[in-house]
Amino acid sequence: MGKWSTMWLFTKKSVTGALIGLTISDRYGFIVPVTGSSMHPTFSACDARFPGYLKDFFVYSCSLHPADVVLVEKFCLEKYKFSHGDVITFKSPTDHKQNFVKRLIALPGDWVQVPESSEILKIPEGHCWVEGDNAACSLDSRSFGFVPLGLIQGRVTHVIWPPQRISQVERKKAIERISPH
Repeated sequence: MGKWSTMWLFTKKSVTGALIGLTISDRYGFIVPVTGSSMHPTFSACDARFPGYLKDFFVYSCSLHPADVVLVEKFCLEKYKFSHGDVITFKSPTDHKQNFVKRLIALPGDWVQVPESSEILKIPEGHCWVEGDNAACSLDSRSFGFVPLGLIQGRVTHVIWPPQRISQVERKKAIERISPH
């Protein structure tokens, strides 16, 4: 009888903990590992797209330089309280199974100069313009255009892993390329 009561107690605590964790992540925030190098140097990533013959090197290099894990808060979603230079997570406008971490460059009503171009675009209502910090290898608004605000999942506030990189994420504005309303 003691074995079953111990298992029942463990099950109740596990289910309760899972429900509390799910509620917190659904309502307040969540944790995301950063992949790819589009946000370098802001975030370090350990990219798993090495060819098979480099697999041993990949495992070795990732153990020396693990990918950053970041904290994403969701309070900004209540009334779309974003600022220029925030780092956000959002679902891809072209493939909703894919998530991105990018920097918010322009907000609705802003005029933005497209990098390495003389083109100037007005951001439509309900949309924003995002770019990776590492422009050379970033799939962002320069590729897929404006991002609907409804696809934003939250704002990245802190790097929480690895321990030597724990820090608050800095807001960097591209002031020279933005013209408000």
